[in-house]
Amino acid sequence: MQNTKARSNIYALLSRVLLQELDEKMLKTIKSDENILDFFPTLKAWKPFNEEQDSKLLEEYLNPDFVNLSLLHLIPYETFYTREDQKIETGGANPVTDMYSAYNFMVDFEVARTISADHIGVELEFMHHLAEAEIKALEEEDIDAAKELKKIQSEFLNKHLLRWAPMYLINVKFEARTPLYYDAADMALEFLLSDNEYLAKELNL
Repeated sequence: MQNTKARSNIYALLSRVLLQELDEKMLKTIKSDENILDFFPTLKAWKPFNEEQDSKLLEEYLNPDFVNLSLLHLIPYETFYTREDQKIETGGANPVTDMYSAYNFMVDFEVARTISADHIGVELEFMHHLAEAEIKALEEEDIDAAKELKKIQSEFLNKHLLRWAPMYLINVKFEARTPLYYDAADMALEFLLSDNEYLAKELNL
């Protein structure tokens, strides 16, 4: 179960960082948690991160970078990468909506800075949701349900995230102007690939 809790936490962290701008509370969480900071080695050593006030760090560095990477220059949506016409599917025909519905996952479009359910931050949050459901099944000693949830996670990774997220994340690494988003993209890229290997091994795929 420890492994699943760690995985769930990583998905939650990546989802939060890639879904919307940071606020002061989230920035303080990152700064004060050594375990989180270990995932952001370039950020940890970045001079403004250690010297500037949080408000200035957000307003002048981090949040403009988020806007550049998620709203202006790059497109963090699955259907942009997987449809031939490169259009974002914002309606019910979006390929992720059936899976979300099947596992009681609702997208809060008001909270998220997103126009569609297939935003990378939402897809990562769905993986967190599935991992949390697996933890609950393990706590209830329902081994069959836990295994089934692992299968669903593996399926979602292979049918969705791994088909397009690596391309977006490589672009983020190239375009990022701050270490936060460079490190987040690097971490997400590495984690998605290693988590897929972990799940395949667990399921004997």
